[in-house]
Amino acid sequence: MTRAATLAEIAQEAGVSAPTVSKVLNGRADVAPATRERVEELLQRHGYRRRRSGSQAAPLLELVFHELESAWAMEVIRGVENVVREEGLSIVLSESSGRLSPGQSWVDGVLARRPTGVVLVLSGLDRSQQEQLASRDIPFVVMDPAGDPGQQVPAVGTTNWDGGLAATRHLLDLGHRRIGLIGGPGRMMCSRARADGYRAALDMAGIAYDPELVREGDFHHEAGRRVGLELLGLPDRPTAVFAGNDLQALGLYEAARELGLRIPEDLSVVGFDDLPLARWVGPPLTTVRQPLTEMAEVAARLVIDLARGVRPGAQRVDLATSLVERSSTAPPRTA
Repeated sequence: MTRAATLAEIAQEAGVSAPTVSKVLNGRADVAPATRERVEELLQRHGYRRRRSGSQAAPLLELVFHELESAWAMEVIRGVENVVREEGLSIVLSESSGRLSPGQSWVDGVLARRPTGVVLVLSGLDRSQQEQLASRDIPFVVMDPAGDPGQQVPAVGTTNWDGGLAATRHLLDLGHRRIGLIGGPGRMMCSRARADGYRAALDMAGIAYDPELVREGDFHHEAGRRVGLELLGLPDRPTAVFAGNDLQALGLYEAARELGLRIPEDLSVVGFDDLPLARWVGPPLTTVRQPLTEMAEVAARLVIDLARGVRPGAQRVDLATSLVERSSTAPPRTA
């Protein structure tokens, strides 16, 4: 078995002092970029791992979102808060400004803060960033990963494909045959899975997939309105739409109002997430419940267990979705 290099040996190979290597390990800013890059490369090459005792970790849990401005994020924060409160930890919130992985400045901040662990929501870390956290023994978990986090990365998600299937099948069972889809960003694994569930439901019902009825959104209200106006303006418009998430569904509600269409008399709508606002809109929204708060609780407990040296039974945990029927869906008038 190959012996791991010591900090002093890495310093000697890098041509720097041991305190300089220590500064890099601790995310200190007073290190030249070229020196930092050389030391990080050697840490990765030698598989250096610094073991922390519980007293060395700060009582913090880092929670990183790709975007923070939504009711969706509040449900996640609530779930994490439920766990950290019991554990005597505090939350540090970060946003990666829509990027699927946070920047190096965020990584440097994490190395300096030395949190108990990190939960990344709809984002992830590139291989270099993963190695930097691993070399400092800072565990991380990805919740609702945007892309494939890799088999070695602990992740918590939901059954997006099943949810897309259930949403579309519900509309088919009501008698709809022209069913539109407002998906999320194609780069996100969850939106692709929901769209695949939609397509599978059509296939099983013997209905040909019609790309004219499909639009890509960005999971925001305005996208639902904008592409909703496109779909509802078609000469042979859809009688129902699976909106991909609740915020896009509300944008679709607005598009329907602008065009004088009534929900559900003229248009049936299904969302995804079951945010609290889905119950409050008029008419209350039929949607696929994604257990966001529970997913966040599982992710927080998982990363805390990892910090304690407890290995998970499974690297990937998917919680079940379920269809919640309310008043935004009904049989088409021609049925």
